[in-house]
Amino acid sequence: MAGVLGYHGITFRILPIVPFPSFAMSTLTYIPDPALPDLLQGVQQRASALNRNVVLCEADDPRVLRAGVQAQQRGVARITLVGNRKAIEQCAAAEGLSLDGLTIRDPANDPETAALAERLFQHRQHKGMTPEKAAAEIRKPLVFANMLVAEGKVDGSVAGAVHTTADVVRAAIQLIGTAPGTSLVSSFFLVALDKPHHPMQGGLIYTDCGLVINPTSEELVDIARAGSRSAQQLLGEEPRVAMLSFSTAGSGGKHPDVEKVQRAVALLAAAEPDLKLDGEVQFDAAMVPSIATRKLPDSKLKGRANVLVFPNLDAGNIGYKITERIGGAMVVGPLLQGLRRPANDLSRGADTPDIVNAIAVTALQSA
Repeated sequence: MAGVLGYHGITFRILPIVPFPSFAMSTLTYIPDPALPDLLQGVQQRASALNRNVVLCEADDPRVLRAGVQAQQRGVARITLVGNRKAIEQCAAAEGLSLDGLTIRDPANDPETAALAERLFQHRQHKGMTPEKAAAEIRKPLVFANMLVAEGKVDGSVAGAVHTTADVVRAAIQLIGTAPGTSLVSSFFLVALDKPHHPMQGGLIYTDCGLVINPTSEELVDIARAGSRSAQQLLGEEPRVAMLSFSTAGSGGKHPDVEKVQRAVALLAAAEPDLKLDGEVQFDAAMVPSIATRKLPDSKLKGRANVLVFPNLDAGNIGYKITERIGGAMVVGPLLQGLRRPANDLSRGADTPDIVNAIAVTALQSA
């Protein structure tokens, strides 16, 4: 997932929410996947209980279509497929998949295409959108899917198996907009630790490991706040936030990179006085109680962080890949945080289980 910036300063107009039609509100029955770690099993089960509808706009890709069918059949979420109906049906036939129970919406002839094009024009006319451009843009599955989310007709979107990160994030920011109280969209990874060699069991939030290249102190505060919400939603735990650095409590001396994190910690502590927070702190002091006792005697986390905020994209990207590839953890992401409604980006190397997990996370984020 490449860094994507340049959206700061965009002003979003908040659109009225149109309720999702009641005819689609069938109940779901969750079927567990015994291969999943307990953490992800719990995420999928809680997603199922919410009975959310998630849209996939790349359903002519076999990985995505299999994920949509599995998510629907196992009761993880209700699935809406957006794209060329014939191409989707041909892909299903080639893969031996049944589309029973899934909703297909083809922008070329959907009864709501014209109305969504009008809403797109109203939303983006201040950026030069014309009715003619809107009529053409709404026929793109990624745009159509995000407008369904923006208008409240589905609960969230998952894309990126085919589209680039830049396209997915741009569409989400421009059409869905940022959450109240933030101007920053960032990313995170959900890390599941369940192997015998893992010194701790359960889950972690790593943020930002995929989007904001070199965050300022103020942006680190936004990232930490968003990561805290992600921990509450996905881990079901009180957030315990570690603002990571190569320094612990000034051990790295005076350096701009250390001072950036120190300033972020001060700002976050002032804004969220009840938040359990350590920083600036090295990874070992954030995660190992015995080391926290030696390096940071007054630690609030006592070496038990569950939200790890990385100081820049170099550290975050390298950190999650080491955790996954050498540590053997199951890692779900990159996932987006800070949007008004959920939309998530996939790695273009994502496989079907990755996409099912992203669907479950998207459903939980809509709660």
